[in-house]
Amino acid sequence: MVNCVIARGEVYWVNLDPTVGTEIQKTRPALVVSPDDMNTALPRVIIAPISSAGQPLGCRPEVVFQRKKARILLDQLRCVDKVRLGKKMGKIDEDVWHAVLLEMLA
Repeated sequence: MVNCVIARGEVYWVNLDPTVGTEIQKTRPALVVSPDDMNTALPRVIIAPISSAGQPLGCRPEVVFQRKKARILLDQLRCVDKVRLGKKMGKIDEDVWHAVLLEMLA
């Protein structure tokens, strides 16, 4: 996945292992939240894992992705090397999650 164009809002399978403590683990869908200029210039991206489980929180926008209810775990943001990215799964519109991210980081 190192040499492909990766855009904000796209969802990829991401290998999150190894992890430490309560970090979310295994290979799971993750939303790319880093801006496109960063995604182009650097060998890593900032992602937010996506899960169908976990408790609902204000920092976890609920979405329907690939016909399944899920939560974007903005409280579990991670910077990962692009080699951790697998197959592209789709895209989630910024209107669903961007305002929550901005509020969380303000």
